[in-house]
Amino acid sequence: MARTILLATLWAFAVATCDGSGAKAADAGIDTGSDPGNTDVDFDDWTDGLPPAGYPDGGCPIPDEAMEEDASAPDNVIGDGTAQSCTSAAVVEAVARGGVVTFDCGPAPVTIELEETARIFNDTGPRIVIDGGAKITLSGKGARRILYMNTCDPDQVWTTDHCDDQDHPRLTVQNLTFVDGDSSSETENDGGGAIWVRGGRFKVVNCRFFRNTCADTGPDVGGAAVRVFDQSQDQPVYVVSSTFGGAAGLGGEGSNGGGVSSIGVSWTIINSLFTDNKAVGNGGNPAEQGTPGGGSGGAIYNDGNTMALSLCGVDIERNEVNAYGAAVFFVSNNHDGTIRIEDSVIRHNVNHGGSTWEILPGISGHEDTTMIVDDDSIIE
Repeated sequence: MARTILLATLWAFAVATCDGSGAKAADAGIDTGSDPGNTDVDFDDWTDGLPPAGYPDGGCPIPDEAMEEDASAPDNVIGDGTAQSCTSAAVVEAVARGGVVTFDCGPAPVTIELEETARIFNDTGPRIVIDGGAKITLSGKGARRILYMNTCDPDQVWTTDHCDDQDHPRLTVQNLTFVDGDSSSETENDGGGAIWVRGGRFKVVNCRFFRNTCADTGPDVGGAAVRVFDQSQDQPVYVVSSTFGGAAGLGGEGSNGGGVSSIGVSWTIINSLFTDNKAVGNGGNPAEQGTPGGGSGGAIYNDGNTMALSLCGVDIERNEVNAYGAAVFFVSNNHDGTIRIEDSVIRHNVNHGGSTWEILPGISGHEDTTMIVDDDSIIE
């Protein structure tokens, strides 16, 4: 039976029982409800010499709704079987048409350099799937964001009168690599170097994120790879079997959230890897007087009111910050938030600042945050 543990109690237990190498959290007796190892991911799919998608030692079961989507009958296919046919224009046009989008770019891995951001139109769903078949890399060329969805942007078509809480589009990106996305020039919808999402539902399955960036200062900007707002009925974003960084020089960099960032959004992250990401802002959140702010959440940045972060089979290592949360920054403004950690590793994350405001090693937030952590997780 799962046990809910107030953070202060958990921290006291960890300090009393650790052996000097770090805190291994108390057993919360969490029943996953299924046998481990049901990932349905082939870690040999990627053949480009870069880190594969996902944490190979992650063995957590995947809920049905978090599974890879069926893309066997695409509505739009990019390419005619050759690498040359897979152009930036073809990607932008296919994504704008929506539905299920796949690629036919030949047998070898292909990198498509985007000359403009691919944008989801909200009336082209309700289900939108972009599937790269573990062969396609989308590049922002260090000049632009790669993918944008916003149910509250009239230019992308309003489809309801409650754009901040609607169940569509339901966007899934899967079997794709996102590299060199850069949203630092964005002035309105900032953050989200590779992907920016507001509204509907969003899911990431078997994807990789390398060298993505967003604005490097500011207390409320973040998500070098992914930035998310307003999910339908406060349902979680799923991130499954995906990699953010994975090796030195491949991580994301932004003011906050070197991997992912959100406001008022819950996350369920399964069998995924976050390494070598950096929150490079300074002054924290809110910004200290005389500073530009930021520098929190080396891998993950969560802010807002009632929300939850669930990590199962996740490895978070070698991420860096200048302010708070070398691995995870989690602040529920109404103090009604929960972090659940199962079968995960959080260690070797580095804080270059002063006060860490840590509630567990590498995790910063309110001391009354509810933590549910199993005995198979290592946090040090």
